[in-house]
Amino acid sequence: MAAILLEGKPVAEKIREALLAEISALMAGSGKKAKLVAIEIGENAASAVYVKNQKKAAETLGIEYELKALPADVPQGKAEDIIKELNADDSVTAIILQFPVPKSINANKLINKISPEKDAEGVHPRNMGNILSGNYRIGPCTAMAVMELLRSSGVDLYGKEAVVVGHSDIVGKPLALMLLNKFVTTCVCHIATGERGNLSEHVKRAELLIVAVGKAGLIKGEWIREGAIVIDVGINRVGEKLVGDVEFDKAAKAASMITPVPGGVGPLTTTMLMRNVVELFKNQHSE
Repeated sequence: MAAILLEGKPVAEKIREALLAEISALMAGSGKKAKLVAIEIGENAASAVYVKNQKKAAETLGIEYELKALPADVPQGKAEDIIKELNADDSVTAIILQFPVPKSINANKLINKISPEKDAEGVHPRNMGNILSGNYRIGPCTAMAVMELLRSSGVDLYGKEAVVVGHSDIVGKPLALMLLNKFVTTCVCHIATGERGNLSEHVKRAELLIVAVGKAGLIKGEWIREGAIVIDVGINRVGEKLVGDVEFDKAAKAASMITPVPGGVGPLTTTMLMRNVVELFKNQHSE
């Protein structure tokens, strides 16, 4: 079986076209300009790449982008004060905190300080709570990207057996809830699953496998169920290559659909961020 590649770029391009038309009309109608502010604490190579992609995506849509680069030793209180100022600034549509942050910073406290009406990544507890009820328009960008990729594939998710490997607050947990909202029978695996030696057993049952751990080759190709859909969120550098969490070549022989790494979920993540910003602008300036 030759697996169909689920590539994110074509899906992202279609969404961006629709977003451009929508945000242009919204800004023209309101007389206001959409603006995304990113807060970066300290320097990080991966974060720098994401910031560059955010800026490019925002400018493509006519959204103003501002980076507030804070030193790594900025006091917690100072960072919180900056967020409060941005919350009160009517010219700011959306705020995003770049990860990782220094160990001296309590990231959860900063996230909680961001107004849920300006939460560009959909990670404020109130916005996460909306996912629980199934009543959400914004959400964590990577989890939203996975769901959009599945939607665009045309796969009927109803009743499917899914396994999510990884239970982070911004990918695994919200993604599990999003799948449950689509009536997917969902199992979440994590480090304790692996420590008990049960990971392969769960993976082998998965009709839909989503892996978001950040460990190259964690999921062995021979574990993949025949005809499974495999979404690999992980991205890892091995030598000069970027690879996912799944052994791609072996997995692709069994899977019916699979995401490449790079080129799968990644290109959609920034687009989902832009969609969140457009939704926030719409909410702030609706009649």
